[in-house]
Amino acid sequence: MADVTHEEWLRRAKDLRFEDIPCSKTFAVVSPRDGQVLADVPDAGESEVDDAVTAARRAFDSWSQVAPVERGKVLLRIADLLEQHRETLALTISLEMGKPITDAYTIELRAAINTFRWYGQLADKLTDAVPQTSPEALALVTREPAGVVGAVVPWNFPLTLASWKVAPALAAGCTVVLKPSEFSPLSALQLGRLAIEAGLPPGALNVVTGDGATAGRAIGLHPDVDVLAFTGSTAVGREYLRYSADSNLKRVWLELGGKSPNIILPDAPDLAKAAATAAWGIFFNQGEMCTAPSRLLVHSSVTAEVTEAVVERARALRVGDPLDPVTELGALVSSNHIERVLAYVQSGLEEGARLLTGGARVGNSVQPTVFDHVTPQMRIAREEIFGPVLSILTFDTVDEAIALANDTEYGLAAGLWTSDLSTAHKVSRALRAGTVWVNCYEEGDLTVPFGGMKRSGNGRDKSVHALEKYTELKTTWIQL
Repeated sequence: MADVTHEEWLRRAKDLRFEDIPCSKTFAVVSPRDGQVLADVPDAGESEVDDAVTAARRAFDSWSQVAPVERGKVLLRIADLLEQHRETLALTISLEMGKPITDAYTIELRAAINTFRWYGQLADKLTDAVPQTSPEALALVTREPAGVVGAVVPWNFPLTLASWKVAPALAAGCTVVLKPSEFSPLSALQLGRLAIEAGLPPGALNVVTGDGATAGRAIGLHPDVDVLAFTGSTAVGREYLRYSADSNLKRVWLELGGKSPNIILPDAPDLAKAAATAAWGIFFNQGEMCTAPSRLLVHSSVTAEVTEAVVERARALRVGDPLDPVTELGALVSSNHIERVLAYVQSGLEEGARLLTGGARVGNSVQPTVFDHVTPQMRIAREEIFGPVLSILTFDTVDEAIALANDTEYGLAAGLWTSDLSTAHKVSRALRAGTVWVNCYEEGDLTVPFGGMKRSGNGRDKSVHALEKYTELKTTWIQL
């Protein structure tokens, strides 16, 4: 990767071909970097979804009976194949959703590979329980695979978020019907092919391409889907809960939106690092990230210093072609999304916020944008923008910072910068968020769970805890 130039990526993009999948109805996958059609893929309806679920149900009878160690070996082979095809997969992701190629290769693919490898290593290390009972009985508490999993994932991290659901579900012995976003289906289709090459039985992983209103709805309503795992907007998450109620009461696990606060106290161990990390966090992945620290809460005594550093970093960011290795902020996923982000910029101006930098369209993206003089009631401080737009708010006391941070319907993540250990613990406990990063942001590995509180959803991805979504507890009581 380090030796691949911009010109070489452009050549590879020109030569890249995607396999045609026979289907009576298709839709075009359009690259946000230049508007070119990358491929035509099946536009699945209820019939295609039913075929995929039927195949998954048939495969479940055998895959669930495969020894955990053998299931783990398949996942490890998938990880190896992802590594082997890493550059092609990174190129695909960069083309289909606009992520800078360097981030696609170093961050997105690393996460996907590590996820399959981690669950592959975990698969045969789980244990059940034997509670203490009277001598006349034996009690067993076992975890069994839940069945067919419907996994619906978004476009902003197409392989990472798919892996977070597919890998633990397969490790648990479930089979999966995966529906990627219609903006980014190509990397998911490649994952499906590599899984078969790795030895996953036919039907154990089925990739269904189509839109949410048709294919996603069909998965949500299907009576033979046992578990639904969804990452996306809160509005669509509500629909999946309704689909469950209207069908078979399938369990629905949701990872939804965020409006994450990032609190900088005056005793932060390194104010320059705190400011640089705040800028990186909101502009990484073009701001198209549910955990993006879009609300920067800064103590009034250091507001001027932090704001100056953040604005300087925003202005220095290299916005450009996603296929250029030096690009730091690539293309937003679509023209409609660009207009949505710019509408939020306009609302900030109309409501009295001060625009410090950015705020305009540049090519197929939006400039890194920073507002101050933001109040908690403004739309840019309350609603998820999903773009490179930062709102700076000030506070005078720790209690005020906690109140500002929790003044949101979301509860996905938060950041805190302080040198005081007691403050770190007290504030972290008080924040209503599924993840709190102290003196860092977006750090962690597969050992820790990821998910939110309030309207950011339920359930957790990553870690051993993710397996709880894909298993059922069974009690067996034996009278001796």
